[in-house]
Amino acid sequence: MKNKTHMSLLDVFAFDNVITGLLPDLYQGLDVVSREQVGFIPGVTRNAGAERAAVGENVTYHVAPASVATDIAPAMAIPEPADQTIGTGQLQITKSRSVQFGWNGEEMKGLNNGPGAMSVQADQFAQALRTLTNEIEADLAVEAYGAASRMYGAAGTTPFGTNTGETAQLKKILDDNGAPLSERSLILDTSAGASLRTLSQLTKVNEAGTAMTLRDGELLNLNNFSIKESAQILTPAVGTGDSATTDATGYAVGKTVIALDSAGTGTVLAGDVVTFAGDTNQYVVASGDTDVSNGGSITLNAPGLRVAIPASTTAITVKAAGARNIGFARSALQLVTRAPALPNGRDAAVEDFMMIDPRSGLAFEIRIYEGYHKMMATVGASWGVKATKEDHIAGLFG
Repeated sequence: MKNKTHMSLLDVFAFDNVITGLLPDLYQGLDVVSREQVGFIPGVTRNAGAERAAVGENVTYHVAPASVATDIAPAMAIPEPADQTIGTGQLQITKSRSVQFGWNGEEMKGLNNGPGAMSVQADQFAQALRTLTNEIEADLAVEAYGAASRMYGAAGTTPFGTNTGETAQLKKILDDNGAPLSERSLILDTSAGASLRTLSQLTKVNEAGTAMTLRDGELLNLNNFSIKESAQILTPAVGTGDSATTDATGYAVGKTVIALDSAGTGTVLAGDVVTFAGDTNQYVVASGDTDVSNGGSITLNAPGLRVAIPASTTAITVKAAGARNIGFARSALQLVTRAPALPNGRDAAVEDFMMIDPRSGLAFEIRIYEGYHKMMATVGASWGVKATKEDHIAGLFG
């Protein structure tokens, strides 16, 4: 047993050799952070198949093919079923991150004569959890807006100004794309959330059928979307493309690669939203062109064109910047998380503990290290994100 010199986290480990004594601090911090605006994390698919994967190592997941219907031909013999080729995709754990903070004996002694070291540590754990949660949420937001099939609404205009019609239009996009009807989420920024809350039909209990929005400030299920808010909704920069046109080839419904004529100026960036003359659909660009005046091509996210482009040069408009609120089916976005890897399963930590956030479901690893007159705590996680079904994601401008 080590000599007890001052009350600190180290005393818990020295005498109990468990992290139980630290749990009240950790969960106090967890309660604070779990109330941050986190919308994407609860709505996506968790991939547990990458638990043992290293950072940068590919993890394969399956993609079921579209089915083909056949005529029923009555017979006494059971027919041979048609073969199907199961597709695959790959994702990676791309980040392994931790938040670290340390204490020495004098600092802890001084705080114990004031607010108390354990109270300050609780706030440090809260901030660590907040930092990692927000970074994972932001990664999902970036992945989602770049992979959306199409957008609805006007860039720079907050939705839900007069009614909830935008959710109906977003539902139409996903329905037309064949997205699953269940487990859909719509993630809004706080401006769109505030606009939605001001609608009288949601705050009048006799019209909404519930007091959730009026009493608790919670958003509802609308048009089959579980509506949540996120502090990480982005307004990305857009390309400078002006007066660009397609070539004169003509493109059928469903085409994704569109060749450009040598016209106009500027750029079309991945993630930009474009329209084609004669078509009101707003398409999200998967890969762009660094100089439209030289021709080249752009690629649209699946499922591609909804209206055919005629066999003549057709004007392309790059939409202005706007907030990218995102609607999606759970199966469209993948998130894999695990504890950061250790050499041979261990390092110099004297104690470790996995904490599960009961709201987001994220797992964080807490590790404690003893040094010379000093200790260090780390909160860490490793993760990767990927949009696996572009046609099951749609955006709503704000």
